[in-house]
Amino acid sequence: MSTVKAGLRYSEDHEWLDTAVTPARVGVTAIAVEALGDVVHLELPEAGTELAAGDPCGEIESTKSVSDLYAPATGTVVEVNQAVLDDPALVNEDPYGAGWLFTVEMSAEGTLLSAEEYLERNGGELA
Repeated sequence: MSTVKAGLRYSEDHEWLDTAVTPARVGVTAIAVEALGDVVHLELPEAGTELAAGDPCGEIESTKSVSDLYAPATGTVVEVNQAVLDDPALVNEDPYGAGWLFTVEMSAEGTLLSAEEYLERNGGELA
């Protein structure tokens, strides 16, 4: 069963946002990764890109499909995880750790769910 990490904020589109670190870190949930299958390619916003919460900001391609990534917050991309671009399988192996996607200097948080609210809508277990 997929896990949902406590303490993160979640979009309805299955991105997570960690605001406990500065700049905030963004990734995709284990539930999304399980549904996608093996991630084979990522298109991520470049550092300096201005994001608007809820807008598409990249793509995640798996052996099953290509899905849009949506910005969980408004702000400026500070850093992109080069390791995950070089090895997209990191998203499958550790979606809440080494598989993070990018960091953002937030000016506003989008409409996000707590871990408990995300669990209620999508299942999984709290980690």
